[in-house]
Amino acid sequence: MKSLTLLFTFFVSITLFAQYDYEPNDKNPYGKLNPEAPAQTGDYAPLIGTCRCKSVARVDQNTWADTVMMNWTFKYIMNGLAVQDMTLKEDGAHSGSIRQYNADSARWYVHYYASSTPTPVLSAWGGNKVENGNIVLYREQKAPNGMDGYYKITFSDITAKGFNWAGEWVNQAETFSYPTWRIYCRKME
Repeated sequence: MKSLTLLFTFFVSITLFAQYDYEPNDKNPYGKLNPEAPAQTGDYAPLIGTCRCKSVARVDQNTWADTVMMNWTFKYIMNGLAVQDMTLKEDGAHSGSIRQYNADSARWYVHYYASSTPTPVLSAWGGNKVENGNIVLYREQKAPNGMDGYYKITFSDITAKGFNWAGEWVNQAETFSYPTWRIYCRKME
């Protein structure tokens, strides 16, 4: 009976620990992609790790603010089924996102949070990786003049060495763009 109990405990332990095989750990500090995740979860694979980045945001129609240096870290979470990112900016404004791919809608859903604007409801963007390899996400947002449009986020020039990021307001037809934020990142790890 004692050996049966030990055998049962052994199998339960293996099963419990197996559910965390893809979580960040000492061997894989950024986690690993779970092979049971939708294939699109790998869209962010080149971004996994930490980058040193230059962030510049628009102050007004004619002026861009000074560059802010930041570290941007991406890792797999939820046992390799989703991606989380976190920024640590030298100006003290930090932010992050939870990124989940929904196979039913065939879209990424990205929920954003920031230290400078705590909110009870997180902003959310939706989108996909497109043919040119960019990841493009949208959130409905009116322009200051009331025109319907979107805040569009684009990850571009994605390689194992880094990526670029752009935030811009676009009209619904995407015939007009007003860039508001640019980030240029190079891999540290």
